[in-house]
Amino acid sequence: MEFSAKQISQFIQGRVEGDENVTINTFTKIEEGKKGAISFLANPKYTHYLYETESSIVLVDEDIQLEKKAKPTLIRVKNARDCVAKLLQLYESMKPKKQGIDSLAFVSPKATIGKDVYIGAFAYIGDGVTLGDGCQVYPHATIMEGVELGKECIIYSNVSIYQGCKIGNNVILHSGSVIGADGFGFAPNPATNSYDKIPQIGIVTIEDNVEIGANTCVDRSTMGSTYVRKGVKLDNLVQIAHNTDIGENTVMSAQVGIAGSTKVGQWCMFGGQVGIAGHINIGDKVFLGAQSGVPGSLKSNQQLIGTPPMEQRPYFKAQAVFKHLPDLYKQLNALQKEVEELKKNK
Repeated sequence: MEFSAKQISQFIQGRVEGDENVTINTFTKIEEGKKGAISFLANPKYTHYLYETESSIVLVDEDIQLEKKAKPTLIRVKNARDCVAKLLQLYESMKPKKQGIDSLAFVSPKATIGKDVYIGAFAYIGDGVTLGDGCQVYPHATIMEGVELGKECIIYSNVSIYQGCKIGNNVILHSGSVIGADGFGFAPNPATNSYDKIPQIGIVTIEDNVEIGANTCVDRSTMGSTYVRKGVKLDNLVQIAHNTDIGENTVMSAQVGIAGSTKVGQWCMFGGQVGIAGHINIGDKVFLGAQSGVPGSLKSNQQLIGTPPMEQRPYFKAQAVFKHLPDLYKQLNALQKEVEELKKNK
């Protein structure tokens, strides 16, 4: 597929500087530019690449100032990053979708399979599964009994969806993710000097337009359902424990852990390795910096970092003091000795 600068500018409502007929057929970073590729530039400190890159077209922000004529054709836009995202979405949507059921897949005769579905080799579709129109199930994926999937879902290789879970429309589950494994429920039994397993008889409900990264786990509830609401995006290696409720359009970076029975609000953003305690409520639009540890409930509309979390400016001020604590401790000890000497000499 080839697109001209003129076609691209019309799609993203940009302004062409240079040859509007030049064409591209791929994307590349500006520092790795090559003929026939489109790149983007949003940060002025990288402007020098505009005089060096081999890319045929570069998207640039309107306010980027040039010292001399750029080598490629430029398309000026309000926000180059946003426009690249739109072009990538267009590019992805134009790729041909796989269809058909591989002869090596197992599909239960009791399953309901929609139109234009792809099921790869060695995938397993259990009894009572409902697979909506346009779904793609890649090789070695496992969809157990009674699972319901909406339309246009993508289930990549080695995903496991346990029995009874409900998946909405346009959901993407990346390789190795596990939906509906048992929650971590055990009760100590003094009589046997061991732990008794508490059966986890609930399910996981994933709503529309959710994307879940590789090797991320969402546990089934003890009773009822664990919820991942519409528009949620989870990175790789995230743990969502049983009976949690993750609010709409919340995003989490890698290695975030949410303990059981916690409710997270809408439009929250959690950095990498954030840890959330169980049985608490996190409000809407709470932004937590990387490695924050949250032991208690948080109100809405806060930007926090640290353990326990605090506002960003006081946190960084405190960190600046923290590294001087050993010296301050020595000074304090020295002052204490001077005070004691003065008391003796009275």
